[in-house]
Amino acid sequence: MSKTFTVVLGVIVLGLGIVGSSALFTVSQTEQAMVMQFGNPKNVIREPGLNVKMPFIQNVVYYDNRVLDLDPPAGQVILSDQKRINVDAFARYRITDPLRFFQALRTETAFRDQVGRILNSSVRNSMARNSLSELLSDKRDDIMKEIQTRLATETQDYGIEIVDVRIGRTDLPPEISQNVYNRMRSERVKEANQLRADGGKAKLTIESQADRKRTVIIAEAQRQSQILRGEGDAARNTLLGAAYGQDPEFFAFYRSMTAYRSSLAGGDTNLVLSPDSDFFRFFGDQTGKR
Repeated sequence: MSKTFTVVLGVIVLGLGIVGSSALFTVSQTEQAMVMQFGNPKNVIREPGLNVKMPFIQNVVYYDNRVLDLDPPAGQVILSDQKRINVDAFARYRITDPLRFFQALRTETAFRDQVGRILNSSVRNSMARNSLSELLSDKRDDIMKEIQTRLATETQDYGIEIVDVRIGRTDLPPEISQNVYNRMRSERVKEANQLRADGGKAKLTIESQADRKRTVIIAEAQRQSQILRGEGDAARNTLLGAAYGQDPEFFAFYRSMTAYRSSLAGGDTNLVLSPDSDFFRFFGDQTGKR
């Protein structure tokens, strides 16, 4: 009898354990839960802790309450200047109402598919009104805000909050990239040639100005030298004239001695002169008398 009682008690305890484990569930701080009964939502639990549900009848679906990523495949956009670019946009979102999220989308796979298409559509609609140069300017931030506002408006019934929208990459298709590269290269070559031409023109201008200044400086220097030389010759002649006036005989003697030294210094000079020439008048008499 005691053995049978022990078995029954064990079965009861085991059954209570199974029922208890099926009736109790926990919600962590990074989660929010929704109690489902036969596929229909019954209760939403946002606070972390231990909770109770009907065993075997109800089940629990968990949703993350942190900021999540939505990164749909890249799409192609035709801009206002008719350029085609590949745009890879992504969004940050948070599930704020699990019940509305479940009613609108059911699964996370459906959410990523549907909201991803909405995100790409918002990106195309907003960026198609702008040119490539505007996307590369400060206007890019305003375009991001416009895309975020458009996405938030179109998903307001999904129980989510759009935290941020960003464009990760904007690439030109390969054939357009090559065309843009070739055009940029030709523009740089043209600009380089223009700079070289401007440099050559500036060089010629500087050289001509330098040559003109050089000519002017040399001419002025020659003019000054001629003036100084003339002034020097005049001063010399004045001094010589004054000296000659003081002692004409000594001056004549000095000039003759200077002429002898200049003419006969080499030792092999031949002079064909008359013996009674004035050039030799100091040879016979130091006073120069004939």
